[in-house]
Amino acid sequence: MQIVFFSVILLVYILTLTGNMAIICAVRWDHRLHTPMYMFLANFSFLEIWYVTCTVPNMLVNFLSKTKTISFSGCFIQFYFFFSLGTTECFFLCVMAYDRYLAICHPLHYPSIMTGQFCAILVSLCWLTGFLGHSIPIFFISQLPFCGPNIIDHFLCDVDPLMALSCASSPIIEHVFHSVSSLIIILTILYILGSYTLVLRAVLKVPSSAGRQKAFSTCGSHLVVVSLFYGTIMVMYVSPTSGNSVAMHKIITLTYSVVTPVLNPLIYSLRNRDMKFALHQILCGMRIIQTS
Repeated sequence: MQIVFFSVILLVYILTLTGNMAIICAVRWDHRLHTPMYMFLANFSFLEIWYVTCTVPNMLVNFLSKTKTISFSGCFIQFYFFFSLGTTECFFLCVMAYDRYLAICHPLHYPSIMTGQFCAILVSLCWLTGFLGHSIPIFFISQLPFCGPNIIDHFLCDVDPLMALSCASSPIIEHVFHSVSSLIIILTILYILGSYTLVLRAVLKVPSSAGRQKAFSTCGSHLVVVSLFYGTIMVMYVSPTSGNSVAMHKIITLTYSVVTPVLNPLIYSLRNRDMKFALHQILCGMRIIQTS
């Protein structure tokens, strides 16, 4: 079964890299996609590439290895990047919801508000706050004594398996970590849902059926991504999970860390006509270069 798991995860990883790289290239090369919405989408795809890369390569090595080890520093580096990139994704989904809210609810003010400079500031804030959010709790967790057996019953370095290995009882650090995670998740999902509620109310007032369909198509793809990502992380980090089995924890983590990133390019490209056209142009250009 190790070979089967290796093959499936490797295929998903390759598809994730290919799909997200295609979106980045389409936004970079098609001048019609040089808009705030697609700039945020390109950054989101770049984030997804690193989000899977911080866990999947080590997972693939472990499938083929007999020892299946990771160094102490390597484990906490993976732990830090996994949570920092996940937090950054929450903020990016908020910014993308805010962008759609401005574009649909305040279309006349949108060009003057969502300037290139303002977009750059929002992107920078997403990355900065995402990487600072969990840095202090993770530092304190790394200072706890780990006296063995140092066996992580998981395929990545997550907070609960790591805390279970600590020799010293540290409920305060664990409580702070889960409080920070829950606060970020709850506040961002409430903001996203609030933004799309206002968007939906504005869309229903649009007299043109074509305009309503375009708005629903754009916002629908965002909401599918939000539902996939937040549905799993809320089960994992907000709701009480002590009653869930270790196997269930692994399945949930696999869903939001590996499965969701491979679905995002499909959702955005299949539900977005401009993106489909740009990807088609890139593929046609590659064929012309190969034949010439």
